[in-house]
Amino acid sequence: MTTPDLFSPQPTPAERAAELRATLHHHAHRYYTLDAPEIPDAEYDRLFQELQAIEAAMPELRTPDSPTQRVGGSVLDGFKPVRHAVPMLSINTETDTEATGARNFDARVRRALGLAEDDPPVEYVAELKFDGLAMNLRYEHGVLVQAATRGDGEVGEDVTQNMRTLRQIPLRLPAGAPPVLEVRGEVYMRRDDFEALNERQRERIAAGAKGEKTFVNPRNAAAGAVRQLDPAIAARRPLSFFAYGVGELTPAEQGGPSFDTHHALLMQLKAWGFPVADQTALARGADELVAFHQRIGASRDQLPYDIDGVVYKVNSLALQRRLGFVTREPRWAVAHKYPAQEQMTTVLAIDVQVGRTGKLTPVAKLAPVFVGGVTVTNATLHNEDEARRKDVRVGDTVVVRRAGDVIPEIVSVVPVSLNGGSDAPTTRGVPFTMPTHCPVCGSEAEREPGEVDHRCSGGLFCAAQRKQAMLHFAQRRAVEIEGLGDKLVEQLVDSGVVKTLPDLYRLGFTALAALDRMADKSAQNIVAALEKSKRTTLPRFLFGLGIRHVGEATAKDLARHFGQLDRIMDATEEQLLAVNAVGPVVAHSIRTFFDQPHNREVVEQLRACGLSWEESEPAEQVPQPLAGQTFVLTGTFPTLSRDQAKDLLEAAGAKVAGSVSKKTSYVVAGAEAGSKLDKAQALGVPVMDEAGMLALLNNT
Repeated sequence: MTTPDLFSPQPTPAERAAELRATLHHHAHRYYTLDAPEIPDAEYDRLFQELQAIEAAMPELRTPDSPTQRVGGSVLDGFKPVRHAVPMLSINTETDTEATGARNFDARVRRALGLAEDDPPVEYVAELKFDGLAMNLRYEHGVLVQAATRGDGEVGEDVTQNMRTLRQIPLRLPAGAPPVLEVRGEVYMRRDDFEALNERQRERIAAGAKGEKTFVNPRNAAAGAVRQLDPAIAARRPLSFFAYGVGELTPAEQGGPSFDTHHALLMQLKAWGFPVADQTALARGADELVAFHQRIGASRDQLPYDIDGVVYKVNSLALQRRLGFVTREPRWAVAHKYPAQEQMTTVLAIDVQVGRTGKLTPVAKLAPVFVGGVTVTNATLHNEDEARRKDVRVGDTVVVRRAGDVIPEIVSVVPVSLNGGSDAPTTRGVPFTMPTHCPVCGSEAEREPGEVDHRCSGGLFCAAQRKQAMLHFAQRRAVEIEGLGDKLVEQLVDSGVVKTLPDLYRLGFTALAALDRMADKSAQNIVAALEKSKRTTLPRFLFGLGIRHVGEATAKDLARHFGQLDRIMDATEEQLLAVNAVGPVVAHSIRTFFDQPHNREVVEQLRACGLSWEESEPAEQVPQPLAGQTFVLTGTFPTLSRDQAKDLLEAAGAKVAGSVSKKTSYVVAGAEAGSKLDKAQALGVPVMDEAGMLALLNNT
């Protein structure tokens, strides 16, 4: 984006109106016709409202082809044009995202109806404003004969064959349907379906498929699916539909239904088999409109599909007729938006952050922008592949998205040609490249085969990973330092008292007692827990080191195979591959970890602090009768704890998983077993109790 030149002549209202018309026509064509938007909706709305304001102040500047006088869109070559029997007009947008937006609409309706302050409240239907593609479905004598897009409001596109593939749309209505019925609604794509579609697209692109692309958002993907010239392609795209109104309808005097309210009409559409959003509700007066707007706003991010606001409609059809229309919009309805979830801003820099587990994440530093209800200055680029796929560079103008508590992300880069102004950049910065070493500790940054993330290999040394490393080391299944939890670790690290794992064992009573909210008794308990933890086992110590891909079972296998820590630290990848269940990825991870001098130094210091365990000669290779089998434990067992049962199964070579799938070999169920048992029974997975498990182990 560019900064206006304060010394250059400002355009006249006529020039600005012409510029806005041209810009809006361009973006409407990109959005409605090509399904390839270049700017977020909020930016389009801002430009549209600026043009509206100019035309309202100077009506002589309003032209017949102004975007304010018609609904955007045109017929795409290849589709038959359809003239709508009843125009598909849009509704006015209330951009005041606060409660006053609902109150302002109610006040306008009451004024237009001539209602006094003490008259009863107006009844409305409150609906969701879906982010999809408007559709008109025409039924004649109960049979779907035509499906058409909104187009320019007067003429749309015939997409009947594509809509026949959408299972939510009835092809035939129940007996008693009117001779002519046009159902209007929104074709959309669920978020989970959108993510699955994009994942398939990425796989096709990686496989070398030509002409494939990923989609910017669910609305873009849904529109592209609806307007496929090949219905077979459309059928493979996961689309959904919600009904929210009607177009042409056989009048009651000619055999059609009679409705007094919009809500009754919606309920009849539902009875005929059309999906109507469950959140649709009646609301009496402004207070209930405000409550609906706030309730939906609070749950917006938990919905399985995108919305950008809610819609209020006067419920009484007689009152709708009295209120009528103004220009292109009904007076009896309004779309009340939420804070925009997408806005444009500029990338000032791209930094790399190191997470608690060592993951390296590129983060774009942004010129501050208000989006999703907060001011955003950072946006994640996820990983190097994502940054390169989106081709985000320093200096770019980008569309940034923030939904609810989701970390802001960059959706797309705005083409340089659209930045506008003579001072717009003509060249771009260099493509992003992930550094080869951790920006925090300097250890090597590794990207394992088949992985998308780079990770710092200095796990025990890296300052960014200190807290996570200590908490992992101190957990019950590892070395176990009782009482060393999140808050205490945070205090110790943030105060600089502890910088590495060995520093924990150099803590004395005085240093601990000096911490905030640390009583003498608590300090004594921590000192005692640290002393107790010094006597551990080799598998627990190995697991506590936090080596990537080395879980409890792998740590036990390594200890059993090599017998001594030094042998593990010095083992080659080939020697590591001889261990049960250790594959190339795990072997490479172990070798990389111990190749870092920092990590070996931390291990030696821990030994010097007194940590010890029993070691032995390498174990003979004994058969593992349950190798290759997966068990899931659920419920409470009569004699064994879950950990004890897990140890017994793993010692016999089995894998113990946390969830049930078709690949699960057995589920071991105790008292009060829950959903895992239900799922096992549904999938036909064998179920046994503790006695059955012990019998199986004894037999093997």
